[in-house]
Amino acid sequence: MHPMLLDSIQRLKPLGRWLYDHSPEALWNRDTRTLPLDLQKRRWAYRRFAEQFIAPLAMEADRDPEGADLRLLYLEAGRRGFLSETAPWPFGTMPWRAIWRRHIFHFALKAEEFCAACGGLGLALLFHDLGMAPLLLCGDWGIWRRWLWPICYANRRGRIRLVSYAITEPEAGSDVEESEGATCARFQTTARKVPGGYVIRGQKVFISGGSRCDAVVVFAVLEREDGKPAQVAQDFTAFIVERSRAGFRIGRRERKLGQRACDAAQLFFDEVFVPHSHRIGPERSGWALNRNVLNYSRAVVGAIALGIARGAVEAATRFARETRFGGKPLLAYSEVQLALAELWTITMAMRAMVWQSARYPRPVQGIAAATKALCADLGLYVANRAMELLGDYSYLPPYGVEKAMRDVRLNQIYEGTNQINLLAVIESLWTPDIVGGGATSQRV
Repeated sequence: MHPMLLDSIQRLKPLGRWLYDHSPEALWNRDTRTLPLDLQKRRWAYRRFAEQFIAPLAMEADRDPEGADLRLLYLEAGRRGFLSETAPWPFGTMPWRAIWRRHIFHFALKAEEFCAACGGLGLALLFHDLGMAPLLLCGDWGIWRRWLWPICYANRRGRIRLVSYAITEPEAGSDVEESEGATCARFQTTARKVPGGYVIRGQKVFISGGSRCDAVVVFAVLEREDGKPAQVAQDFTAFIVERSRAGFRIGRRERKLGQRACDAAQLFFDEVFVPHSHRIGPERSGWALNRNVLNYSRAVVGAIALGIARGAVEAATRFARETRFGGKPLLAYSEVQLALAELWTITMAMRAMVWQSARYPRPVQGIAAATKALCADLGLYVANRAMELLGDYSYLPPYGVEKAMRDVRLNQIYEGTNQINLLAVIESLWTPDIVGGGATSQRV
């Protein structure tokens, strides 16, 4: 703050000085203090973990994702309770009061802090939360007792058990995230009822954490006993399949543009038998369950984009401070100041949207989808502008900006492409008017 302004503030009456916020405290700290106390503690814990365990491993994991050893990362995350936040205490680490009011907020804060350090390693930790989500959201006490609580309890004790989430297939994926697409989606993974359980057959692709997981929640079309063709909208059903099941095998790991530290793998189900206890929710409830899981996760995906964008802006700001041009730091030039101010402003707006979406006890489809789509687009814009600020240096891995650009591009694609998410926004605003013979009417 300018010394003359500070002197002017001191001339105000005591109440006037109190009403004028002239603290030099950083924006991150200010935002943190607006949160409830439990969320403040969580945000600090996530940041410290990211700085201590994620950031030092980021370059190696991006350069050699298959060779990087993530065992210590998972072990430390498990011991700190970051892999057991789906379930409340004493089985998991989520506060009971947060289950009903601030459940999504915890994951959004975690996603931003982890991905500000590394988008790939952040996803390598966050995919487990997505895999655990259907176990919670099915609302089945039996599933909670058999699967949710034991997995969370094991992770807290350092016996790491990871769960992936499998929807996408070679000919279908985002279809199920919008009603019109679900009625004509061509899913080939099927489940057939047999004595004692089900037999699953098919293939999934681009599954985050697929080669690392100990179990996977897989969505399959349940075959009809009357012989009629099965449909996603009517027959989708979720199952949990352990890695050790006969017939379950892992295919290739994709060579990705970004977020390389988290694998995207093929999964094959060759007549995999699972007992009835492995079905997640009632038969043919999978479409609703999948939609709800994605509603819960979209604000978190927006936070992933926010974290990656923030990391890019922080890198560009450091570069502008440390690099000299014409005898003075780049940051001394007004053009650089304006560019950085724009990027910081955008990240503030992204955070405001993520936090607003995360404040809903139960996510609203239109708001969650809009958050995911807008943050993904803005994140890519921020990363590209950060690269422009660094010039030739932006192409060099040590500066981290080219990695941020590669990482954030994926956010426009997974959890439903941005286009599908925008259709979900429209779907939440407009609904068929049955009385009017199929016309549409806007909800107020």
